[in-house]
Amino acid sequence: MRRDLCSGASGSKTTRSWPPTVWFEHEHETPQPFVFTVWATLAGHERIEAIEATLNYADVQIAIDEVVLNADEPIRLMEDMAQRVVDLLAAHSTVASVRVRIEKPQAPLPHPGGLPVIEVVWHRT
Repeated sequence: MRRDLCSGASGSKTTRSWPPTVWFEHEHETPQPFVFTVWATLAGHERIEAIEATLNYADVQIAIDEVVLNADEPIRLMEDMAQRVVDLLAAHSTVASVRVRIEKPQAPLPHPGGLPVIEVVWHRT
């Protein structure tokens, strides 16, 4: 049996505006907001009755904060940012798979419209 968990601050999404974490130099002038959506599939067949036996919403926020707020240097690509979050969440033994989606709603695109979005998916083998 699989148990799917969609985690985040407000049910499924965590929105944060952080210090510049972007590719282009002109984007380093102001903080860039990112929207994280995280899905996790939990392994095992047993009924979970203790928060320590699962991946809770706080675990997800802590992983995102660790990657973005506590990075030693700016993370230039959203794909790298997502992979780092996946790596932290995959360290939980109850997690069978993780999908991290990041949206950048205020990206400086060449013309109006569009929404930069990336997703990284990981499965325990």
